[in-house]
Amino acid sequence: MLTAVMVAGAGALAGGFAYMRLLRPWQLGWGATEEECARGLPGDDLVEAPTLTATRAITIRARPGDIWPWLVQVGVNRAGWYSYDLLDNLGRPSAREIIPELQDIEVGDIMPMSPDGRQGIPVYALDPPYSMIWGTPGDTTWVWLLDPQSDGTTRLITRVRSRYRWLSPSIMFSMLLEFADIWMMRRMLLNLRERVEATSDPAYLYR
Repeated sequence: MLTAVMVAGAGALAGGFAYMRLLRPWQLGWGATEEECARGLPGDDLVEAPTLTATRAITIRARPGDIWPWLVQVGVNRAGWYSYDLLDNLGRPSAREIIPELQDIEVGDIMPMSPDGRQGIPVYALDPPYSMIWGTPGDTTWVWLLDPQSDGTTRLITRVRSRYRWLSPSIMFSMLLEFADIWMMRRMLLNLRERVEATSDPAYLYR
């Protein structure tokens, strides 16, 4: 019995070491350059000493103004999250077009994550069409930055900063961020790029 416990313990330690050394750095910086991970983004000061800082990025062949409408319409019972619809949009396909009636969001609005709209992420700040901040200062923030490039493309950079409260019921949400967020975020960014590029005119890139 003691040997089995020791083997299990050694396996857990090895798995934890592999996660911290290999998988965690990859998932915390998926798609982002070292410079993007190190640069300051709007809202960084809202969560002091975060336990988790995840910066992800993707290049989209479109202007910030072409991407912004897709971001502001996200949410359950809205345009969806462009990710795994079975998991985060009640099985309904995320929108493949810009929905005019979902374009007017304001500070204080909720980006819904539940069918009744009561559970979600509050909008903290907006600077259209370049940046917006969702979340609660001191706890968790989710920042979106649309950074136009000289070749006409846009780097879409998103950053989640969260301070884990180990003795709070919210720790379950924190663990979801730690282990599952990368898969949802990666799918969201890839699907978002596909939608934007499929509906934007790329001709301006060559002018």
